[in-house]
Amino acid sequence: MKPKPPVPLWRWGVWWTALGFATVLFYVLMTPLWMGLRALAWVAEFRARRHR
Repeated sequence: MKPKPPVPLWRWGVWWTALGFATVLFYVLMTPLWMGLRALAWVAEFRARRHR
């Protein structure tokens, strides 16, 4: 078996750029959206229990 050649630098750049974009997408956009939906569900449940 031959050893694998080294990974080109441009692929490392693409990898780290994609990883950074995905991290920002998850933590900056998706987490507040998820927390907002959970807060709305909590309020809806609280109001449903109160009106019984």
